[in-house]
Amino acid sequence: MACRVMSLGLQGVSGYLVTTEVDLSGGLPNFDIVGLPDTAVKEARDRVRAAIKNCGFSFPVSRITVNLAPADRRKAGTVYDLPILVGILADGGQLPLPEEDAALVGELSLTGCLRPIPGMLPMAMAALRGGVKKLYVPAASAAEATLAAGLTVYPVEDLPQLARHLRGEAPIQPAQPWQPAPTGHDAPDFAQVKGQRAAKRALEIAAAGGHNLLMSGPPGSGKSMLARRLPSILPDMTLAESLATTEIYSVLGLTTSDQPLITTRPFRNPHHTISNMGMAGGGNPVPRPGEISLAHNGVLFLDELPEFHKDVIEVLRQPLEEGKVQISRATATEVFPSRFMLVCAMNPCKCGWYGHPSGRCRCSEAAVKKYTEKLSGPLLDRIDIFIEVPALEFDELVVKEYKEESSDEIRQRVNAARKRQVERFGADGPACNAQLGPDELKTCCGLDETCQAMMKGAYERLGLTARSYDRILRVARTIADLDGAASIGPEHLAEALQYRRPATWMKG
Repeated sequence: MACRVMSLGLQGVSGYLVTTEVDLSGGLPNFDIVGLPDTAVKEARDRVRAAIKNCGFSFPVSRITVNLAPADRRKAGTVYDLPILVGILADGGQLPLPEEDAALVGELSLTGCLRPIPGMLPMAMAALRGGVKKLYVPAASAAEATLAAGLTVYPVEDLPQLARHLRGEAPIQPAQPWQPAPTGHDAPDFAQVKGQRAAKRALEIAAAGGHNLLMSGPPGSGKSMLARRLPSILPDMTLAESLATTEIYSVLGLTTSDQPLITTRPFRNPHHTISNMGMAGGGNPVPRPGEISLAHNGVLFLDELPEFHKDVIEVLRQPLEEGKVQISRATATEVFPSRFMLVCAMNPCKCGWYGHPSGRCRCSEAAVKKYTEKLSGPLLDRIDIFIEVPALEFDELVVKEYKEESSDEIRQRVNAARKRQVERFGADGPACNAQLGPDELKTCCGLDETCQAMMKGAYERLGLTARSYDRILRVARTIADLDGAASIGPEHLAEALQYRRPATWMKG
């Protein structure tokens, strides 16, 4: 008679329930695994056989058939080792079956020890949604599994320990829910940046509203230095944001037993040689998340933007609008979340000194145009804030006594502005002003007659589009939130328009 053991699987960044059916029958000894297993799943036969023998159990001399249902979904990874082993031993009468509301996942070593597995959090969340009450996992993955509040998680070190638990000889104590320890922001501080008050103000607005930003300036002006300090002023993550981000990192095996939950906003800084698959995600046979998904609820920083391949830059257009990316392959189609802040830095030309008062630039107008033409109009239209970062004067660098605002002071204002946005939109509404939809724009970003006249003049003079018009309103709403204003005033709109105006190097 076949035994059934509940387990879990991964598809993209989501988990789903898998029923492991094991049947021992007469005939020539054989070990088959069906249900669209990949190579790693098929190799479970050797790991399970060695673990059973090395832990003092008898491996059945019979025909073994393992079915992973639903059989029409591709199974990948090593998470099925433990349920397959328990099913074989239970069907052979060597172990009792786990409870009906229990599920097992885990990779086995040849000695019967359990190794940590990637994707533990999304699988635990799927177990919770599927009605599973008890979850047996490798001890090193137990802390991450407890993040799915509502499950009883049993940390299993090895097969003998699990056997004693199932027989009732030495019950395993459930893992305690993991609680994050108070941590500070380890990013560099804005107090270390001399001058550049206009750029600091633009970054504060971007952080408060989740807006995309592009900085341009000569080499050494501080663009990268400013961007690397942006995480120190980003608003605190909510629990929902932390869980959503952790699921992505968990699938890629980037979480640890000491820190299973992502509690600070990601800051991803890929090199300009990255491929479009590395940026957006992909791979065969199962697509995997890319850099834009790893930046979910955080920042994607592209330094030296025109040096990126044009097709890599263009794949950002859909995720910037929709907050997700769809990867289609012959074997699967996956949708990965990618709601991120895009922060870019670039020089105005190849040598970097175009427009500098020193006149050291030797680039022709044609060379400048060729350098910037990788940046298409549709991509630039999705940027909310443009800011020029000029080179610092000598007197600004050599001053010994200077007092710049610290990141803590700026972050307090950013958190206050985000709090106003959450109170305005509610728990089920947009997380920040950058995500406002048409209905929220109509109700929260209304303009009085003075502001309408100002906007009309800017619309005609700057050649704005409907998309850039909406983005100006979102930025103005964020500036008003930082100011504590209930509605958008002329001063808020004027500052938003100032950030929208493209720099001179973008006009050619």
